[in-house]
Amino acid sequence: MTEVSASPVDVVSQQDVPPRRMSAKKRFLNALWQDKKAMVGVVVLTVFVLAAIFAPLITPYDPNDMEYDFMAAPSLAHPLGTDDLGRDLLSRIIQGAQISIFVGVSTVVLSLIAGLTLGILAGYFGGWLDNVIMRYIDLQWAFPNILIAVYLVAVFGTGLANIIAALALAYIDDFARVARGMVLSIKEEQYVAAARTVGVSDFRIMWRHILPNAAAPIIVQATVSVSYAILGEATLSFLGLGVEADTPTWGLMLSEGRSFISRAWWIGVFPGLAIMLVVLSINFVGDALRDFLDVRETQDKA
Repeated sequence: MTEVSASPVDVVSQQDVPPRRMSAKKRFLNALWQDKKAMVGVVVLTVFVLAAIFAPLITPYDPNDMEYDFMAAPSLAHPLGTDDLGRDLLSRIIQGAQISIFVGVSTVVLSLIAGLTLGILAGYFGGWLDNVIMRYIDLQWAFPNILIAVYLVAVFGTGLANIIAALALAYIDDFARVARGMVLSIKEEQYVAAARTVGVSDFRIMWRHILPNAAAPIIVQATVSVSYAILGEATLSFLGLGVEADTPTWGLMLSEGRSFISRAWWIGVFPGLAIMLVVLSINFVGDALRDFLDVRETQDKA
């Protein structure tokens, strides 16, 4: 019985063809699944985001209804108890998730757009434009973000829109410095020089060539900044510079509960736990995202 030998084409197809690479999405999901802290963060964030989206449907009581016992301890009727005005604490925390998450995301979106624009322009064109932009960024960098936000709110007044604007302006420098640093290294690459040679416009180079290659650290910075913005809103509300007094926010509830910590600890503890869980979960997911993007860059360069 004769044996049929494999043809050269079959040998090449079996040995030399590289295995199909996993998509970036699948690799990220696999990395996320292997990181237990990140998975906990995803679960916790999912719960709070869903609670914020469906708050009007799942709150057991009206958050501003004052018809219940004052400072009632946690029970079956009120799982997290009531505050000093007889309002259900669980309903107010669920409603407060809307404010905190909305402020966090809106702040980062606005500061990302402004900071990214300033950083890319400064790094790409250099010269006097870089000096002007970066001297302003350095001046803002010298002051704590929360101090800038407090000053801006004191000038423009309280309210949800003013809080978002103040926090967004306070965090511009973080994105501008990251974007400028990435642009300074990327604009010297050969593909950028080749694009200039063939007459590609500066705007197209920045939008199509530089920005996508600088996305990794910017995405990580944006993720971390969401937690900073949530803490910033809570701090402003705690100091009495937040939204109106009848609007349930975690920082305001924390401020109201500090006066009753010895008599009704749950008024301040549960809003504080909500802030801690959300911020910690965002940081867990941000750490996993940073590790994944670092690994991907290393593999691409290899």
